[in-house]
Amino acid sequence: MKIYILTIFPELFSSYLNHGLVAKAQKNNLLEFKLVNFRDFTKDLHRTVDDIPYGGSSGMVIKPEPVIDAFKSIPESIRVDCNSIVPSARGVLFTQKYARELAQQKSLVFFSGRYKGFDQRIVYLMNAKEFSVGDYVLQGGELPTMIMIDAIIRNIPGFLGDELSSNTDSFSSDVNILSAFDFTRPREFLGKKVPDVLFSGNHKAIDEWRRKESIRLTLERRPDLIQDADLTDID
Repeated sequence: MKIYILTIFPELFSSYLNHGLVAKAQKNNLLEFKLVNFRDFTKDLHRTVDDIPYGGSSGMVIKPEPVIDAFKSIPESIRVDCNSIVPSARGVLFTQKYARELAQQKSLVFFSGRYKGFDQRIVYLMNAKEFSVGDYVLQGGELPTMIMIDAIIRNIPGFLGDELSSNTDSFSSDVNILSAFDFTRPREFLGKKVPDVLFSGNHKAIDEWRRKESIRLTLERRPDLIQDADLTDID
């Protein structure tokens, strides 16, 4: 998969892209990243990328010209077939469902904004999808871009060292509930013990415990998920 990131702060991505499984995936030619600084496509002495918004609102808005020119610098063979994504607080909530769908694409282009965001015509012209990573506002689109990329690439075959490990993650299946708690050695630590069922050797009982815990945690912490969960009569 080829992933292009348009940003005025490419250096913010260097640590993420050059460590861990992301670096390994690039070395194995599973992923290819390209950082494009749209400030490089300005035409004035001060390399201005923003301007005051029409209508007298506060803050600054990123101008369309440098961003569109930066996008046009991407090879046409990529541009015509890519999925364009804009992190935005007004976007659709980004979920595991979207992460799985986007993991099947050949190329993605992320537009990481700053200030009050992009001139909306950028979104229209790029036919971009606006995604929100939560009900809060950040300084810019760089962190949401990394969050979405991380969720997406975990679903690419060959990225994880243990492909089966993601099957038990929260939101890992169409059931869309939280995962049960995990434990490891030692069996007791500072007075806290690992549930006895996990030492029973009874895999059916363990599966039932994990399922019950998943439903309990979802009811307790994310009851909004229950109404859309595919629960059985036993559940």
